[in-house]
Amino acid sequence: MFAGQGRFTCKGMKHRIPLHRIPVLNKWLDRPPRVAVVRLSGVISTSGRATLNDATIGPVIERAFAKGAPKAVALLINSPGGSPVQSALIAARISRLAKKHSLPVYAFVEDVAASGGYWLACAAEEIHVDAASIVGSIGVISSSFGFDRLIESHGIERRVYTSGDSKSQLDPFKPENPEDIERLKLLQSDIHDAFKDHVRESRGTRLGDDPALFTGAYWTGKRALDLGLVDGIGHLVPVMQSIYGDKVRFTRFGVKRSVFARFGLEVAQAALSGAQAGVQERSHWARFGL
Repeated sequence: MFAGQGRFTCKGMKHRIPLHRIPVLNKWLDRPPRVAVVRLSGVISTSGRATLNDATIGPVIERAFAKGAPKAVALLINSPGGSPVQSALIAARISRLAKKHSLPVYAFVEDVAASGGYWLACAAEEIHVDAASIVGSIGVISSSFGFDRLIESHGIERRVYTSGDSKSQLDPFKPENPEDIERLKLLQSDIHDAFKDHVRESRGTRLGDDPALFTGAYWTGKRALDLGLVDGIGHLVPVMQSIYGDKVRFTRFGVKRSVFARFGLEVAQAALSGAQAGVQERSHWARFGL
């Protein structure tokens, strides 16, 4: 076992050997610092072809913190948002592991960290962006369609039977009910409050006091820096080199694809089931011109 001032000893040995006299240990002690890199990319959802959720990315994050004694963990974020619950689960896991392993976490935004994507970024101690990144959208949105007049014009009658007056609320085939909208607004308000609390706790005194911060508006990385939403303009490699030196090494962690996916052997059923999710994913990105 290790003992004394930089010396090595074991049971039965009369003398302590300086660590620098042991070649293998010397090489291990002098190795360059390492940063674990986790990519968080895609719409945050429990379903879809290219989505983020705690069930799939959670084990990856766990490995990044635990494997190889990293000096820090860096998050590469490119997400337009999605599920608030999955955003909270992933962010909470990152914060919990950072505390457990006493490791700093840095977030690096690529094209966009909006809505749930920014929720993820706030799990880091520092957030760095490109000057043209899209950042913010601290709000809650629900969207649907109304088909009641369409089916009426085609002589179609909607028949729904429920036990419980609220089981069919927000039915897109029925006219809007003001009471349903009021309930939805209350739900959105609760989720929005949780989002705002998360941002305030993460950013602290760095956060500006612009009234537009929590309106759902979003900005470029340069403007986000002025508002206190981020800490700097910079990319992964140069920022990490400025902190840990030019010899810093990066170990990248990501979700492993199945054999079928790697060789392009997806079955037709999976492709068809993912078509609708694909349209929804595109709508998330399209909101930010991407």
